[in-house]
Amino acid sequence: MTTTEPTGSTGTAPKPTTRPTTKPRPAPETAPEAAARTPAEALAAAREHLLALQSPEGWWKGELQTNVTMDAEDLLLREFLGVRTADDTREAARWIRSQQAADGTWSTFHGGPSDLSTTVEAYVALRLAGDAPDEPHMARASAYVRARGGVPETRVFTRFWLAMFGEWSWGDLPVLPPEMMFLPRWFPLNVYDFACWARQTIVPLTVVGSLRPVRPLPFGLPELRAGRAARPSGRRGLPGWDEAFRALDRTLHVYERRPVRGLREAALRRAAEWIIARQEADGCWGGIQPPWVYSLIALHLLGYRNDHPIMKRGLEGLERFTIRDGKGRRLEACQSPVWDTVLAMNALADAGVPGDDPAQRRAAAWVLGEEIHGPGDWSVRRPGLPPGGWAFEFDNDVYPDTDDTAEAVLALDRVGHPDAEPAIERAVRWMAGMASKDGGFAAFDADNTRELCRRLPFCDFGEVIDPPSADVTAHVVEALARRGMADSRTAKRAVVWLLKAQERDGSWFGRWGANHVYGTGAVVPALIAAGVRPEKPAIRRAVRWLERHQRADGGWGEDLRSYDDPGWIGRGASTPSQTAWALLALLAAGERGPAVDRGVRWLVEHQRPDGTWDEDHFTGTGFPGDFYINYHLYRLVFPVSALGRYVLET
Repeated sequence: MTTTEPTGSTGTAPKPTTRPTTKPRPAPETAPEAAARTPAEALAAAREHLLALQSPEGWWKGELQTNVTMDAEDLLLREFLGVRTADDTREAARWIRSQQAADGTWSTFHGGPSDLSTTVEAYVALRLAGDAPDEPHMARASAYVRARGGVPETRVFTRFWLAMFGEWSWGDLPVLPPEMMFLPRWFPLNVYDFACWARQTIVPLTVVGSLRPVRPLPFGLPELRAGRAARPSGRRGLPGWDEAFRALDRTLHVYERRPVRGLREAALRRAAEWIIARQEADGCWGGIQPPWVYSLIALHLLGYRNDHPIMKRGLEGLERFTIRDGKGRRLEACQSPVWDTVLAMNALADAGVPGDDPAQRRAAAWVLGEEIHGPGDWSVRRPGLPPGGWAFEFDNDVYPDTDDTAEAVLALDRVGHPDAEPAIERAVRWMAGMASKDGGFAAFDADNTRELCRRLPFCDFGEVIDPPSADVTAHVVEALARRGMADSRTAKRAVVWLLKAQERDGSWFGRWGANHVYGTGAVVPALIAAGVRPEKPAIRRAVRWLERHQRADGGWGEDLRSYDDPGWIGRGASTPSQTAWALLALLAAGERGPAVDRGVRWLVEHQRPDGTWDEDHFTGTGFPGDFYINYHLYRLVFPVSALGRYVLET
């Protein structure tokens, strides 16, 4: 395989959009109260609830909840494109208001601290909805913004939006010129040095930033200004490099005033071609909000009318990510049907549902239909690797990932669908071929580790590279072990990587889930599956760490602030998903003592009568320190797995 540029999926039909009901099924009249249930009864109730959520096509999908910047930026996008409606605005504003804290601010996760950029974007969206600056909830928000330094202290993305509406100067924003599209793939800071989510966002933003549109809002925002200059952007940490990149940014600002005309026009064409090639079948870009909205804006500025098929498909696709209910209108930042489905399949297998059960067969058939058969951006670093594996979304064919693929391999191998074996073999070959040079595995790319990308003044919006992580590597190891490949060179190198990555306190960092509880909950079962014996020091240290961080109520929890403040590591309110992660690790390590019994008791006592659990806290991670997720199915699938292994293996 030598193709390195995806051809896109725009010629195929999008996947079905039927949603299963998200309302919990009424508990049977004879069901005992949750607090009086035995672990086996709790397992049975949870298993039945999970089965009831399966769609007729075979998949599961829980809501993927993030923060109100998704909804604020959706309204700003629609205002910019001239397609904002009164109904959409009213319902989105109702949701945004419902998420405002008593002090007038908004945060990036439930129970989290106030966030300046989120508050500014939510405030502007509510101004679009007609909320007056002197209304109490608005006055509280603007007072907070001014006290924190005002708009100049917000992230680059927020100021980018405000610049498009004339509320910030384009000249005061960092520059990324579209000419970067011509950088060869071996050259530092070429687009493939960035993680897939970052490159998909940066490319359209180079277009928007070079064209510098201004479409004034019907109001000004003087109440959000505190008179400070813009803070230096970018991440800190490499002495000398920060100043070097600021000097480069000053040079690029000079170039922006008089770009080479022919080169600029060619760069814009190249960027447009790159963007269009990556639109998925359902109209999205990467299945995630940031590149989606910026790609629509970039193409619009390049002359693509709203009724152009590409634009029309993109705008219509947003409807699929829109939830409307009694709380208002809100957008999912992305969707997780493949991930949710394979996790549900594995949970049901842990709960004793046989592989030939109709629910498992339907799920397996649907998953097999989602296999990726073509190249994507991953091919740039692995041009000779045949495709295989799975992505996260309904339509995300350009970006399969090793994490979904590992869980799909585990699920399909356990179900034993008659048509699964060839797909599993292709997936294992692709997954193993995505190992990075150090033996670890990242989610979307191999060897995507260039630290310089983090230093660009433009990149203050979250993680912009995709290095190997413990949780992803662990899932790959577990899948390889399931396939009898624990003694393969790939698996052995990954195990060594995991052992080296263990923290001094005995835990593992969790890149895609919160946080050390997630990492440890993933790594311990993987090491055991790969042949590391429970009495080995690495396992014993992990067990002691989990036991030390069990809460007095018997559960486990870790606040998302642990990504920024080590004092929060292993600390937080008990949650069903995190308690289940800890139990999965302890059970894999052979523990059957008081810590396990107390954790199981916590799950049983906190189960709802209908068999599921409440979980307001976010336990998923998009960008550590910046963007977090509440996967609504986590509260169910992981407790089912933990209770299943506890009940059926003891």
